[in-house]
Amino acid sequence: MKEYIELQTQFCSKIDIKKICTFDYETITEGTAPLYHKSPRFILVKKGKGKIAADRNEYELKEGVLFSILPWECTQILDIEEPLSFEIVKYNYDVVADTLKSSSSINDNVSILKKLEETSYAYLQGDIKKEVEYLFGRIQEEVGVESVMDFRERRSYQEMNIIMQLSSLIITFCRTIMEQKAPACVKSKAFDNRMLIFRYIYMHLSEKMTLERLSKQFYLSKNSVRIYIYEKTGLAFPELVNEMRIVKTIHYLLYTDLTLEEIAAILGYVDAAHISKVFSYRMENKISDYRKTYQKVLSIADIEEKKLAFQLVEYISKNFREEIQVFDVAEKFGISIEEMNKHLIMQVENNFYDFLNRLRIDHACELLLCTDMPITDIAIESGYNTVKTFRRNFIQRRHLLPNEFRLSHAKLIN
Repeated sequence: MKEYIELQTQFCSKIDIKKICTFDYETITEGTAPLYHKSPRFILVKKGKGKIAADRNEYELKEGVLFSILPWECTQILDIEEPLSFEIVKYNYDVVADTLKSSSSINDNVSILKKLEETSYAYLQGDIKKEVEYLFGRIQEEVGVESVMDFRERRSYQEMNIIMQLSSLIITFCRTIMEQKAPACVKSKAFDNRMLIFRYIYMHLSEKMTLERLSKQFYLSKNSVRIYIYEKTGLAFPELVNEMRIVKTIHYLLYTDLTLEEIAAILGYVDAAHISKVFSYRMENKISDYRKTYQKVLSIADIEEKKLAFQLVEYISKNFREEIQVFDVAEKFGISIEEMNKHLIMQVENNFYDFLNRLRIDHACELLLCTDMPITDIAIESGYNTVKTFRRNFIQRRHLLPNEFRLSHAKLIN
């Protein structure tokens, strides 16, 4: 019988699902089976030697290594030379990412999140090592130790203090990987970009997610994507997408006052009825009862500002094929162009024009591959007034002319 890769729980804590962060210890004496992590974490190696495989790379684990694992990353402990002892900090990615994005230095913080995706490995020495150990200690002081149920009494401003420590930890990690000179990866497997499919889906849940989109993104047939997902998880593609959406749905239920209709629009559900049906099936609990039981555990950012950002994204997503202008949209929502771009960067990591062109070119790609429409008609259907403007923007995003894209991808998928 085939054994599928284990899918870990989406919560930081098995005891208190409201927690945005937990601290724990772990000792490993032998290799482990592969595991997909729904909740991200940092692992600080205190002693021992071994290797860890993360997606397509292998890394050396030893004292002083800080290892980052992102949502839906697959890891496996290999080749234990000496028993490995870790300190582990698990955290709610969405809450921390939202806080980083909403700080004043928007460009820096978007790049921090992207830098976090570049590598999992940082080797700490000297003052940097002491700083990370200090941050781990501060987090432990706030949350206690999960496995022995050593829970600390909640203090005022606890959640915000934890997020500040986590943000400092992420910044220190990113600075370290930028400065480290030795190669982090000890062995790179043959490149298999299929391993990134799961994280790609998770990071783009707010957009329309289909097998067609994944086949184009990863240069695979739809059937190949479908089979790979099932072979790794035992889940059909729609089941996997719903599994991921549930994680983010819980985040919005716990930490915001958004309506079900608003959450549905953000996460790609059809409507509030759809989100309720999926939630009840997966969680065996009515969504209204769940929110009543657990909400509201903390307030991370201003609710009305978040709603405005989501409404901006929804409006542009529904009207990108029309002749919408940046000043008209800003005026419609009663904000300045600078404020609008700040909200958009927080939500989709693009300013108005970049987001508009992303939507238009993605739509054009669908038409190029799924229809026989002429290039001129596709340009107009996608919101461009001239073929020249369409081609210029298409080359910037896809690095091919539209007709070249149609020919090369059609052959690949067929």
